[in-house]
Amino acid sequence: MLQTISITVKGKVQGIFYRQSAKELAHQLGISGQIKNLPDGNVQIIATGTKVQLDQLMEWCKKGPPNAIVAGINFRELPLQEFSHFTIVRF
Repeated sequence: MLQTISITVKGKVQGIFYRQSAKELAHQLGISGQIKNLPDGNVQIIATGTKVQLDQLMEWCKKGPPNAIVAGINFRELPLQEFSHFTIVRF
């Protein structure tokens, strides 16, 4: 059963390929959604997948790519959203 969650990743997560690395993982896991930088220096992910897929994504988010310094993550469930694929939102 598909579900959608929002994940906010806090710490040193901009300018170190966090979004690109998350996008690659999402493709590997079969997750759709989007990721974007927030003005406060955090990163937000909205992801749709199965509970197992989303749990794997959240575990990865706690560490991120090699140069990330993740201070913490917050997540919440959202109403189901359908995306055709996983994209990086750029301003």
